[in-house]
Amino acid sequence: MSDQTKPNILWICTDQQRFDTIRGLGNAHIRTPNLDRLLGEGVSFDRAYCQSPVCTPSRASFLTGRYPRATRTTRNGNDRFPDDEVLVPYLLSQNGYRCGLIGKLHLSAADGRTERLPRHHGYDMVKWSHGPRDGWGDDNAYQAWLRSRGVSWDSAYHGREGGIDPQFHQTTWCVNEAIDFVERHADAPWMLSVNIFDPHHPFDPPAEYRRRYPVDAMPLPKWREGELDDKPPIQRQDYENGGQSGLGPSCRDLSDRDKKAYVADYYAMIELIDDQIGRLLDHLEESGQRDDTIIIFHSDHGEMLGDHGLILKGGHFYEELVHVPLIVSCPARLETRLRSRALVELVDLAPTLLDLAGIAIPARMQGRSLAEILRGKADPDSHKSSVYCEYYDSLPAAHEGVFATMYFDGRYKLTVFHGQEIGEFYDLDTDPDEFDNKWDDPACQSLKCELILANFAQSVATVDPVRIVGNF
Repeated sequence: MSDQTKPNILWICTDQQRFDTIRGLGNAHIRTPNLDRLLGEGVSFDRAYCQSPVCTPSRASFLTGRYPRATRTTRNGNDRFPDDEVLVPYLLSQNGYRCGLIGKLHLSAADGRTERLPRHHGYDMVKWSHGPRDGWGDDNAYQAWLRSRGVSWDSAYHGREGGIDPQFHQTTWCVNEAIDFVERHADAPWMLSVNIFDPHHPFDPPAEYRRRYPVDAMPLPKWREGELDDKPPIQRQDYENGGQSGLGPSCRDLSDRDKKAYVADYYAMIELIDDQIGRLLDHLEESGQRDDTIIIFHSDHGEMLGDHGLILKGGHFYEELVHVPLIVSCPARLETRLRSRALVELVDLAPTLLDLAGIAIPARMQGRSLAEILRGKADPDSHKSSVYCEYYDSLPAAHEGVFATMYFDGRYKLTVFHGQEIGEFYDLDTDPDEFDNKWDDPACQSLKCELILANFAQSVATVDPVRIVGNF
């Protein structure tokens, strides 16, 4: 270990990756040797949950350490990010860090326009690429990179039939840029956000990766005939009309082989991510920076991928969508080969990073630091008594008018659809696949009422402390 006091921070966030997509966590169908390597060299939080099943509110939450409604960033498509919100890179930059962003940010609208950076962002270097497709000119740094190499997106990209060659893939570009940043900031300390677009739809891995996952060998999504009869109407609508109110395919109309093909494509994209993370890990070791670098790996939310007859995302709170992978690794400073069973939230990441860097955590942050677990100084299986997730009309043109909150105490999961006479209530001890909605079960009404009160108490607890006590 060097004499450097403050650790470097490599913050890798994929887009729309479920918890159950890492071989070392139990998925025998996928190959992720480098994520497995991180598991062995760090701490895995087996019960980590996002604060929204949609990109922008989730990202706003983990980048500020505040719940979505506290940030007032509760949906995709916002015109701008609030000027008084402060990202954790800004706080790091105020304490000697050089901060960089590669890839996606998505704190405000980026549909056909360059995203506006927040006022308090803290990034010294920004290589912005909301997604791989063209449409932002040279402001899409990835597309500018392709053009600088004489590569035409329209000619090189083959959709779901073969994606783009791995050497020209956005995931590869992200890691190329990350390696360059690490080399240029070897004097440290640095914080680098690498925000990879995959495995977000349209599920288009390079052909050579797709061939590694024979469709017939893939598992079928979870489904039980008739299971949607007593579930919220938006689930039946997405099943019949397509995910996100028709943006994705209708699972009702897909054959079993079609469904397996989506699983194969999704796993293939993740294997490409894994390969590129391996390149980055190797570079940190070869450059002598691994011992001084804390690596965080997670996703912003999950993907339904055909489970329960649903695909893509939306106002749903199944494990497939809200339960995400979270690994933190720095063998020279933190615990290794530790799998934590504690309930944790992505809102906890911002205060954790400040804590590990020796920086005071501001009162405006609502998450709780995980640093003591990471250092081996706290019970690894105890952190929070519950986790909380929000959906407030969060997707333009999809699930319009749906306002819902989820409360999960590690066994019972309750989702309240506010202003409606519907909801969801699952006992994950007896029904881990969430097939049996007990919302209207007469035998469960007393317990359901207790959980509704707990959900309400959690919503009160997430009121913005800045607007209550005036802390900045």
